[in-house]
Amino acid sequence: MRPLAAVVLAIVVVLPSPVPAQDVAPADHVILISIDGLRPDFYLDRHWPAPVLQRMAQQGAHARTVRGVFPSVTYPSHTTIVTGALPARHGIFYNTPFEADSQTGRWYWDYDAIRARTLWLAARDAGMTTASIFWPVTVGAPIDHNVPEVWSLDSDVTMVDMIRAASTEGLLDELEREATGRLVMYDSTGPIVGFDSSWWDPRRVAMAEYLIATARPNLMTIHLIATDAAQHGVGRSGARAREAVAGVDRAIGRLVETVERLGILDRVTFVVTGDHGFVDVDTRIAPNVWLAEAGLLEAGRDHGDWRARFHTAGGSAFLHLRETGDGETLGSVRRKLNELPPGITKLFQIVERDALDRIGADPRVPFALAGTQGVAFSSSTRGPAVRPGSGGSHGFLPDFHPDIATGLVMWGAGVREGAVIASMGLEDVAPLVASLLGIAFEVPDGILRAGALERSR
Repeated sequence: MRPLAAVVLAIVVVLPSPVPAQDVAPADHVILISIDGLRPDFYLDRHWPAPVLQRMAQQGAHARTVRGVFPSVTYPSHTTIVTGALPARHGIFYNTPFEADSQTGRWYWDYDAIRARTLWLAARDAGMTTASIFWPVTVGAPIDHNVPEVWSLDSDVTMVDMIRAASTEGLLDELEREATGRLVMYDSTGPIVGFDSSWWDPRRVAMAEYLIATARPNLMTIHLIATDAAQHGVGRSGARAREAVAGVDRAIGRLVETVERLGILDRVTFVVTGDHGFVDVDTRIAPNVWLAEAGLLEAGRDHGDWRARFHTAGGSAFLHLRETGDGETLGSVRRKLNELPPGITKLFQIVERDALDRIGADPRVPFALAGTQGVAFSSSTRGPAVRPGSGGSHGFLPDFHPDIATGLVMWGAGVREGAVIASMGLEDVAPLVASLLGIAFEVPDGILRAGALERSR
């Protein structure tokens, strides 16, 4: 059987480019909103119930498509947004760190895992005030008013308890008292709302409204999630997805109304972006089943005395070796993949190390698997390796899946009305925010799309 073809990509990683500080910044305040699972059609196609976002796109600037990172999942993507760096440089490679012994379930929650400079730090160094609501990878971040995204792995500790402990001291108590009411997630029958529930977004917006009014942060970041949960459940279309889009649109409208009521609308810029789009899934692959068959790991949670393991992330799977440079094991993995029937090998592509380098993916892995259209991955080590799938997923290789693209809308102070960016990368968001605030910020991988701004330099 012929070897599986390696993927060749044409994304170029640029050298670090500084965004110089300006004497007069276009905006006093930037509100950076992430819509988890944002797709460009939400603001380009009027069939979607998003009138606020569509008006912003028409009156301000927008991108037709924003290329994500690989894997196109939430935590690496959000870190790229605030650093202008790709995962290989900023160090957040997946949602969950690869753990050699067994996956504990923890995510990349802690800010000190980030190896690149962030917009929050640059704003603080410029003497500006910052605030953040549920942005990923912000536990312990240098943010003045911070409610980070985190949850508990201990059934005796609620998510709200974890958030309270990780937030700026006393902040969650103040927000419950003044903005949201008491955040109750458990009653006598058990959990009443999950992390990805639409219950959260209105409360996140209430927190942001209160902080905008009381703290007037120069940079606010806020993460909205209902669109992600809906599309995981039903895919790219359906009533639940439409309801979620309508909900986040209302949330953005509330923030606009708050700024207008405070009389600062002319000095505020809204930057709305996302982390990834979505792909409808019909098939799931569990590649660790193949490694178990080859004797390279044991089926089970801790994988026994494993030699090779795939770390899965939606539409991708990254091969990790117990011993770096173990050529014998790597050869065994490749032989196992090359022995698969053609009907199975057509379900994925191999992304080799040189291609991973070009797109800034995890530098520790020899190669990754990328699912073709409709094919996502499972971490299972037992059962059939290829099984039915449903709903939606992300994590896919951006250049081979147009559906996985996310978007960008900018509206307000310093934005050139009617500007359209045909295509950009997620790493290009940070230089736009820095330029709007007039702060110096060295961008490791992104470039400044100055055509979207009123004052091009």
